[in-house]
Amino acid sequence: MMNHLSDRQHKILQFIQTQASVSNSDIRLFFDKAGESVSRITIIRDLEKLVQAKEIRKEGAGRNVRYWAKKSSLLLRYIDPGSYFNVDVDNRDSLSTFNFEIFACFSSPIFTEVENQKLQSLTQRYQKNRAEMSADVIQKETERLTIELSWKSSQIEGNTYSLLDTEALIKEQREAPGHAKEEALMILNHKEAIDYILSHPQDYQKMSLKKIEDIHRLLIQKLPGVHHGIRSSLVRIIGTNYRPLDNIHQLKESLERTVLVINSCENVFQKALSGISLISYIQPFVDGNKRTARLIGNALLHSNHACPLSYRSVDSVEYKKAMLLFYEKNSLNYLKELFMSQYEFSVRNYFSI
Repeated sequence: MMNHLSDRQHKILQFIQTQASVSNSDIRLFFDKAGESVSRITIIRDLEKLVQAKEIRKEGAGRNVRYWAKKSSLLLRYIDPGSYFNVDVDNRDSLSTFNFEIFACFSSPIFTEVENQKLQSLTQRYQKNRAEMSADVIQKETERLTIELSWKSSQIEGNTYSLLDTEALIKEQREAPGHAKEEALMILNHKEAIDYILSHPQDYQKMSLKKIEDIHRLLIQKLPGVHHGIRSSLVRIIGTNYRPLDNIHQLKESLERTVLVINSCENVFQKALSGISLISYIQPFVDGNKRTARLIGNALLHSNHACPLSYRSVDSVEYKKAMLLFYEKNSLNYLKELFMSQYEFSVRNYFSI
């Protein structure tokens, strides 16, 4: 992750990401205009740090040295969530319309080599732990993850059931008093969809539009006023000026391009994060988009022998901020951070010996 960079290095990286290429003098001029005095040698050291971290690439020598951002730089731009969301929604410098170029950004690696090594190490630990467990223990751990994922994924969408109420609902079919029937249905639908995903891992080795729609159908079944299938009407998202597409043909085409992005990825973590972010960004359904996206992400992880995420420890507000940063700035950086921290949490807390 880019948390190892200083504030000044983040500023340099963000500046490079807005340019075709830059020189050392371009960066000095950038700081001069901002009223900050930074020496040439300091800038050179910062640039070398960014090159070593593989955040940028360097070409040329001497006075002819120039620096470029990676192709996926749009996705990986660092934007401080605290500073960004301190600005009122109507005053933020944000994108309001769908960016059709976003799919091409996912053709470059999202995770650094260091991040991949960490994720692979955690996956090996998860696989080893499962291999040493009895079938009964695996079943109990699967049930625990299912309950906690059903609870947290629902809570992110405003469901007010507690974790204990969710456990009673799933295990005993006992609805919590004082809650709307729809809240129980949302949780039980999660449970059914998760059960299907976990029992059919081979189905998600290759993604398809139908498979995305099938998961959505399970998640919204019996919910009043929510229809299955790609929407033909406008949807708006609370707390943002970003407007998703409202043309059914463009929505279908965007979902099909998402499927191509997922299937072209060799890295399972990039597959999962691509599905989570792009399905949420497209908002192809009237309701249940982010729920569908999270479960598709888990289906891709599970089908590739990686640990599903429960999202149990994620802060719901921070998750929503991460999604809004992707909608409004096309920056995946914060969502990637949350994804990695939740993956580590899940490996350490489920199927763990």
